Amino acid sequence: MEIEKIIPTFVFESSWEVCNKVGGIYTVLSTRAKTLQEQLNDRLIFIGPDFWRGKDNPLFIEDKSQWSKWVKKAKSEGIGVRVGRWNIPGRPCVVLVDFTPYFVARDHIYGEAWAAYGVDSLHAYGDYDEASMFSYAAGRVVESYYNYYLSKGNERVVYQAHEWMTGLGALYVRSHVPAIATIFTTHATSIGRSIAGNNKPLYDYLYAYNGNQMAQELNMEAKHSIERQTAHNVDCFTTVSDVTARECEELIDRHCDAVLMNGFESDFVPTGRTFANHRSKARQMLLSVANALTGVDYPEDTIIVATSGRYEFKNKGIDVFLEAMHRLDWQEGLKRPVVAFIEVPAWVAGPRRDLQERLSAGKTYDTPLPMPFLTHELNDIANDNVLGSLRWFNKSNRPEERVKVIFVPCYLDGHDGIFNMSYYDVLIGNDLSVYASYYEPWGYTPLESIAFHVPTVTTSLSGFGLWANKVKGDDGRSTLKDGVEVIQRTDYNYSDVADGIVHSLLTYAQWSKEEVEVARHAASELSQKALWQHFIRYYYDAYDIALRKAEIRMEKL
Repeated sequence: MEIEKIIPTFVFESSWEVCNKVGGIYTVLSTRAKTLQEQLNDRLIFIGPDFWRGKDNPLFIEDKSQWSKWVKKAKSEGIGVRVGRWNIPGRPCVVLVDFTPYFVARDHIYGEAWAAYGVDSLHAYGDYDEASMFSYAAGRVVESYYNYYLSKGNERVVYQAHEWMTGLGALYVRSHVPAIATIFTTHATSIGRSIAGNNKPLYDYLYAYNGNQMAQELNMEAKHSIERQTAHNVDCFTTVSDVTARECEELIDRHCDAVLMNGFESDFVPTGRTFANHRSKARQMLLSVANALTGVDYPEDTIIVATSGRYEFKNKGIDVFLEAMHRLDWQEGLKRPVVAFIEVPAWVAGPRRDLQERLSAGKTYDTPLPMPFLTHELNDIANDNVLGSLRWFNKSNRPEERVKVIFVPCYLDGHDGIFNMSYYDVLIGNDLSVYASYYEPWGYTPLESIAFHVPTVTTSLSGFGLWANKVKGDDGRSTLKDGVEVIQRTDYNYSDVADGIVHSLLTYAQWSKEEVEVARHAASELSQKALWQHFIRYYYDAYDIALRKAEIRMEKL
């Protein structure tokens, strides 16, 4: 007989990306919030850093009447907070905390963490201090709120901390409020990402790496230490995919208690005629930008393919994507033009004025602009990896090149000066997407792609790719006709991956309209299996594990 799970009555979650849209964790939290909010009904409280004091944060709706007595009490304890709602579906409660006052006590805070848990902050640099002071402040917020509202009841409280940036707070809660069950989620290990990013083979030699030794070698000691010690000292340690769970076991020396796969919400995807209108508008904009840059008039059957995400040139597979586009241009079987967009934020200086002028004129052009592959001005343009690869391949989007490559080096937030459309409003216009990642713990970008009916190509080194293969079943490999092409990737088969992408594009180019629609429908159907309503159960497994350990701990006190 299955034992009934213990359900939390209160859940706190802290992340650097609460009301702070900088990466994939924002998507995790913001899309999941509605599902949890519906079940917990304002007993879900997010905690994030307050970067916006003195100016409006469009993601935060402040409510000065909410918990006003506690806010006053917290202030008397030296904790500066603003409270309200996160401006996302579900409108969950949120606390933004000012962490800057804690910098004066930084050495004392680090000393306590070393004495209690062996966290080594001696070699910290860069963003470590800022993240740690926020994390500590978040722990103080939880302690204060719990003591004011919850300590006298029989509440079952969970505190979930995301990534190494919140580890210090999780350990603070573990020490100062032992009744609270703690969960730590690493979305990607800091040392694993660093090994991969430094062009060292990660997967074939994973069993042989020592995480502590590699942290020393790669100057990652502080981040690795807080991540490792938090994982070993919370009630429940989790990650987001089987591939990262294996990485944690080898590099952090801790078996994951649960795998919390990342879901999505279909609320973001338009339907019916609205979908068709959005797709048409996006394609028109993408091809207009391509024409204004290159001076080529693109026909209706032009294939629009894109890659996007964080600007990690090797880890995200941007290098192999460019290689594949170079090889594709030489294929005799390619009978349709291809425009390939690389949408990754770089050190952008602003939109190109000459491109803006052409787009505002609303004309069709037959002459290219200078650098007809770049939509925005870049700082340090000579050292950009994408542009360096284009130079290496001698690719300049000449009219005779069947494959054009266009670099969009900015966040598509609706205010970039060229597209002036959000990422999702651009994504919907693609025919295909490619995310040939070498290091990808989960892979939100391919999941977002199929949610918008855009078939995608990814790899077996992404958590999402492994999940797509698992859904396929019978030890099968998901293919493009299933909505997701999963290319086998290892430490050493870069060239094979490039050829696999080329094959996928050639296959798509030869499909009939009916075959394309079948693949688009399959992509959408697969995305429905990754909705949060299906994946949220893994969180309740983690809550149960953490709460049971907290109960045992409190019985011993």
